[in-house]
Amino acid sequence: MAITIPIHQAGARARAATPAGATLTSLPPLSVYVHVPWCVRKCPYCDFNSHAMPAELPERAYLDALRADLEQALPLVWGRQVISVFLGGGTPSLLSAAGLDELLAMLRACLNLLPDAEITMEANPGTAEAGRFRDYAASGVNRLSLGIQSFDDAQLKKLGRIHDAAQARAAIDMAQRAVARVNLDVMFALPGQDMDGCLDDLRQALSFGTEHLSLYHLTLEPNTVFAKYPPELPDDDASAAMQDAVEAALQAAGLQRYEVSAYARAGARCRHNLNYWEFGDYLGLGPGAHGKLSFHDRIVRESRLRNPETWMAGAMARDGSHVAESRSVGPDELPFEFMLNALRLKEGVAASSFAERTGVSLAAIAKPLQAASDRGLLDPDPTRLRATPLGWRFLNDLQEMFL
Repeated sequence: MAITIPIHQAGARARAATPAGATLTSLPPLSVYVHVPWCVRKCPYCDFNSHAMPAELPERAYLDALRADLEQALPLVWGRQVISVFLGGGTPSLLSAAGLDELLAMLRACLNLLPDAEITMEANPGTAEAGRFRDYAASGVNRLSLGIQSFDDAQLKKLGRIHDAAQARAAIDMAQRAVARVNLDVMFALPGQDMDGCLDDLRQALSFGTEHLSLYHLTLEPNTVFAKYPPELPDDDASAAMQDAVEAALQAAGLQRYEVSAYARAGARCRHNLNYWEFGDYLGLGPGAHGKLSFHDRIVRESRLRNPETWMAGAMARDGSHVAESRSVGPDELPFEFMLNALRLKEGVAASSFAERTGVSLAAIAKPLQAASDRGLLDPDPTRLRATPLGWRFLNDLQEMFL
């Protein structure tokens, strides 16, 4: 159910509900996430907030609602510098060049974007156009993330993708001509895939020399077509062997695994996603977008309405009805939220950042820290919060120790 109160009142309500015990001495870096909810066709494995595109994309209505959403959120982030912007979806590359230019101009006019802010845009190879990529770059996009998934036409068909391998290769070439920073999303443990197929996809991805690869294990998520009609997937042992082979091959190629699913060359880590994992702040705009905003006396979680039409109507009403939830996170919840993110990083985080980002003393989690260390899941180094190789292999178990 939507909260039908103005956004400033929602913030005041969150303040009033804040339990005592968490005080921040400084605010973390701030990023912005913008959700574009439409796709040409929804993939059978996808559980994101994405919707099949109508006959005509409602770009004008979307941009007007996005401006209204942003303007209502401004009091929550006024004066803060923004280190990164991520345009996700759905398929943001469905936006026209003029629409994307308007969107980024809107963000620059209303927010304090750093001159070197990382601006990432997700793009589907099935909607890739060389001229449009160049126009996106001219508008300020400096990093493109392409949803390749596989270079095997048969696998792409099983995954319900609208592009083929030839289009994927063409899109990568277009992206590299447009911007210096390119990420490729690739999946493994696909239906009927064996080790040779997995490594062939990886070999082709590496052949382009991009700075960053995101490798995802295909999982069957609830409320998806694959959950209802599950394909035959590699078993756990075969999947684990693929994961180990992928990491070894990428390391040999000069890409280091720095997060559960992310591999990068030196200096090429995704700044936006690092801010998530280091428990930084992010303002979420658009249908279904989530946000985390810190104040000196509280940390607030927000989410927007998921349905695009309902979100657009609520944002334009300017009464806060486009906000599905705005609540303070209690000090008892913060340790798990922090560790859920930080332990995804291969190098972990400085132990001092726990108190800096949560306002809660590290002493509050002394018992689970000791227990995790005793079980060999957590590095005993008192200056870092970092999973051991064993802890990374059983990451869910380790994270749950902080619930």
